[in-house]
Formats: sequence, C-alpha cells, structure tokens
Amino acid sequence: MALEIVLITGMSGSGKSVALHALEDAGYYCVDNLPPELLPAFVSLEHRHHGNRVAIAMDVRSATSLPLVPQELDRLRKQGVVVHSLFLDATIDTLVRRFSETRRRHPLSHDELTPDALKQGRRALVQIIELERELLAELREEAHVIDTSAIRASQLQSYVKTLMATAPGQLTLVFQSFAFKRGLPVDSDYVFDVRMLPNPHYEPELREKTGLDAPVADFLRAQPDVALMQSHIEGFLAHWLDMLDRNHRSYVTVAIGCTGGQHRSVYLVERLAEAFGRRWATLRRHRELDGR
Repeated sequence: MALEIVLITGMSGSGKSVALHALEDAGYYCVDNLPPELLPAFVSLEHRHHGNRVAIAMDVRSATSLPLVPQELDRLRKQGVVVHSLFLDATIDTLVRRFSETRRRHPLSHDELTPDALKQGRRALVQIIELERELLAELREEAHVIDTSAIRASQLQSYVKTLMATAPGQLTLVFQSFAFKRGLPVDSDYVFDVRMLPNPHYEPELREKTGLDAPVADFLRAQPDVALMQSHIEGFLAHWLDMLDRNHRSYVTVAIGCTGGQHRSVYLVERLAEAFGRRWATLRRHRELDGR
C-alpha cells in the first residue's frame, strides 16, 4: 500500500491545529511544526514505524526553509508517495479578529497581542499578516486552499475528514454555494455569480426553505434561465477538466454564489454535483447552510 502524506500549511490563526486534530481522529499519524529539512528522514522513519498515513503541519515558523518544501514533495511523488497538500486561509479581518479574541502573539511578531496593543497596532498586525501571506505564497499555489473565514471548528474538521476520504490520485471537484453578502470564498478556483436568476426568496411559501427542499428545486427547475445557466457552467467545466486532470490537479473548487446562499446557489451546486459525479469524485459544501 502506497504511503499517503497530508501536508497542512496556511496562515497563522486559520485553523491548522483543528485540521491536524481531525486527521489524527481519522487515523493519521500527525506531527506539528516539522522543520522542512527533516521531511525526508521523517517520512522514511514514519513509514517504517507508524503505517501508511501521515499528516504533517508546517507554518511560517520555518520561514527560512519553506522554499525546500515544493521540491521535496515532488521528489516524494516521484517515489510513489501520495501527497495531499492543504492550505488553510482566511480573510485579514478574520485573522485579526481571531488574534484579538485569543490574545495570541503572531509568530512573526515580537509584541504581545493584548487588547490595547491590538487597538493601537492593528495596522502593524495587518502588515505582518501580509508578510506571512507573501512568505507562504508558493505553498498556497501548490495546495488545495480551504477558506476558514466563515466556518466553525467542527465544520472544518468534518470537511477535512470528508476531503481525505476521497480516492487518492484522482481529481476531486468541490462544489460550494455561498452568499455574496458574506464575502467571496478565498478558496475558489472558479466563481459563478447566479444573482440574476429568479429568486425564490420573493415567493412567500419558499422564502424559509432552501435549495435542498423539493418545492424550491421544482420552482428553479421550471425556470428556463436557471437551466441555461446550469448548461453554461457544465459546458465550461467539461471543456477544461480533462486538461486540469492532466496537469495533476488534485482538487478544483467551484463556487456558486447568490445573494443569501440559500436557494439558487444551493440548487445549482446540487445539480452540478449530480452531473459531474458520474465521472469525477465530487464533494458538496453549502457555506451558509452547513453551520445551521
């Protein structure tokens, strides 16, 4: 059985520890803050002693040696190791708020993040976060990005476990609905805006329901523009997915957004997942519903 490695990187405060705990619960042997220089020796040792599933977290504390990681991952892939690379991200406002709530010190900061210090030094913290994002840019480019801005720890744990349960070595499509009023998901590869479509919100008997409910689905299925939008999105993705697969992409996140993330985007995510699930591994996420 091939060795499987999950590498978790990302922004400080984005939930890397939560994701690592989820993988530990799922049976992975986990280690936090491994220096990149030790990756080859660690992988060899753990393969002999702890089985075939290993999860490793690395972050900006290893900033000087992070450039080594992409080439080491390529070397492992050439040896037949299955590598999943996850990058946890969040908006700047979210990260600043989390540091404020926990009073944690950012790894690149030399100052304690007390409430008074945060009030006076928010600009400095934002600059530190932007520097961290720059230092991690190459790792983010090579990874599947998970936006944790609008999800709770329990949701993140469930998503990571589901993501790792898909068959290794094949392209996985992640279809995600969201509300534009709550911001764009930063983990999207493609974003489709469906706010121009007929809105069930304005139908009193449908307002409190969602795109998962049959009455809403029936209403939207009967709208020619909804069917046309679905057809256009399917055509675009069908044209490019084979090329993405040949380019060794492990995950592609397709975000569908409407005003409230409750009706139109949810309905289209369900239909698209059904259509592409006949050939590709697919996952469904409803950002505004999953936390209910």
